[in-house]
Amino acid sequence: MSLETVWLALLGLLLAGYFVLGGYDYGAQMLHPFLGRDEPEEKRTSGNAALDAIAPFFLGNEVWLVAFAGVLFGAFPHLEGTLLSGMYPLIVAILAGLVLGNAAVQLRRRSRSLRGRRAWDVLIVFGGAVPAVCWGLVVGLMLHGVPRRADGSFHIGFGEVFTPFVLACGATTVLLFAAHGAAFVALRSEDDIATKARELGAKLIGGAAAVGALALLLTLFGVGASMTNRATSAVITAAFVAALGAGWWYLTRGHEVLAFVATCCATALPVLLLGAGHYPYLLTTGAGAGLDIDHAITDDATLKILSGFGVLVIPTILAYQFWSWWAFRGRTGQRHPSYF
Repeated sequence: MSLETVWLALLGLLLAGYFVLGGYDYGAQMLHPFLGRDEPEEKRTSGNAALDAIAPFFLGNEVWLVAFAGVLFGAFPHLEGTLLSGMYPLIVAILAGLVLGNAAVQLRRRSRSLRGRRAWDVLIVFGGAVPAVCWGLVVGLMLHGVPRRADGSFHIGFGEVFTPFVLACGATTVLLFAAHGAAFVALRSEDDIATKARELGAKLIGGAAAVGALALLLTLFGVGASMTNRATSAVITAAFVAALGAGWWYLTRGHEVLAFVATCCATALPVLLLGAGHYPYLLTTGAGAGLDIDHAITDDATLKILSGFGVLVIPTILAYQFWSWWAFRGRTGQRHPSYF
């Protein structure tokens, strides 16, 4: 395996890890008003159960996004320049959602009034939904292909974003991340909240499957995804459908660990579809051409220098993630206090 392929696999691993870990953060943020404790109105905290579930991991999961951005900037400078400039509005919306959502989660607990908490609740939901939608739109655009100008740059306008296929990908991602968040809340919460989260998660998976079927139907009619490696893409798509089905099955039968594993697979597989389905292209025009790995990646000398840092940084990230999961294992309220 060449060094270029190794770095491409690492880029995909970091993005998939962020989709898995950041995905349940987004999902819990979107769902927390619907998973509140049954308390009197004057004492109601409107959804602390979902926030408590993600509290120990909330900011730590953003490390995967930072690492992904670092690899993108360092190892794939030509892809970074093209991707960020072409999708600038979506990237800005993702960052705005992250900042507002993180601030709202932190500031909500400082509010002493019910009205104040409700105002922060709106921003928390916004901070989860907007990045989820925009990531789905980014995935949809990259699957569909984007126009290329005469100078070799890629241009993405409103006409490319507001197409049925891309919008279907955005809606599928929102529902998938919400279902993933519900599975995580069910895994981490006590019985009453876990039951409610399982029921909600199963419905959300059904919705994600329905909208995803629309995207697949558009692809079959030639106005959806335009994949370079169709056989590989078909296998990954089948695995995605199977993961959704497994998530729904396990949620409806109360198998929370297996349900969460299934939704983890479902959130990671779109990244694999992008990488393996388009290889060796990283950005395509939809006509079988585009920016391939040889033109997107930096030179070998730079890659060798970056590899030295990668050997130290990546294991550190993984070790921290495993430690945090071990330290805060168990359900909320049993092994650590409420944070929000």
